Amino acid sequence: MVNNTPMDRQRIHALLGHLHWLVALAQQGSYTAAAARLGVSKAAMSQHISELERIAGVALVQRTTRSVRLTEAGQRLVDETRPAFETIAESFESVREYGGTPRGLVRVSAPVALARQQLVPRLARFLHDNPEVRVELDLSDQLVSLAREGFDLAIRHSDVVPDTHVAWTLCTTHPVLVASPAYLAEHGEPARPEDLASHRCLHYPRGSEVPTWTLERGSSRAAEARRITVPVRGPLAATNSEALRDGALAHVGIALLPDFSAQAALNSGELLRVLPRWNVVGTFATQIRAIRPYSTRVPLAVAALVQHLRTSLADGFPLPERTR
Repeated sequence: MVNNTPMDRQRIHALLGHLHWLVALAQQGSYTAAAARLGVSKAAMSQHISELERIAGVALVQRTTRSVRLTEAGQRLVDETRPAFETIAESFESVREYGGTPRGLVRVSAPVALARQQLVPRLARFLHDNPEVRVELDLSDQLVSLAREGFDLAIRHSDVVPDTHVAWTLCTTHPVLVASPAYLAEHGEPARPEDLASHRCLHYPRGSEVPTWTLERGSSRAAEARRITVPVRGPLAATNSEALRDGALAHVGIALLPDFSAQAALNSGELLRVLPRWNVVGTFATQIRAIRPYSTRVPLAVAALVQHLRTSLADGFPLPERTR
């Protein structure tokens, strides 16, 4: 028999934790992920949800062997209580920041190559200057939902920002063609874009499409610029710029890389720029951005990290000159 009598304050307060766990379950989509997010055991997670269902007198979760879905009652409960929990969290963080010291955990999603080669080396100074801040990096070339996965910030190589997000431009970036001195000595150096068609080119896969590179030279005004699109082929295609860079370092062929991935090897002379007077267009984005879902307040630790990255990346990724 369902008890529909009004609950006293003490009982309501006891339910707040249960409701918070239900919201976490809805966001994460599984007991295992929700338990990990909250830092509790899966058994405790299941027990709290069962207790909440017992008190509510209705099923809140539909359990299957593969997934967890909320019932209509469970979804309504989450929809009506989630804004309150978000407000409480924001209010608590605001109070914590009255001291003016960045503190707490900042969860960041970032592409593998960009994070390993450019972000991690720049974090040392930030963490030294902000000892009460912890940074958790999730390295993935796949786009993730920041809100659903609980990330505070994403660093993305992107020219497009979702309407529901805010973004800070950290720096500009551009692609470069590179090859090892040994490869160029053996196979010759392209003198014009059309020569790339006869070279071993390391590229990003494009499914069943024939990969192409588009190069431009001349004025930035389209009417005065010369643009050439060349079909390319080679023994290695990869979805990660570090893999393509390593292929070029191993003398496999000419690779098209973002400047941030090629910078170290170009500075050391292990790689050389190919067709340096030509700009490759239409392959990669031109901006490195810090992105987060829109909110009325940015946590102090997040703001401090963004400002640090904007300052340390202000000059972009300078490359050595090569005019041949």
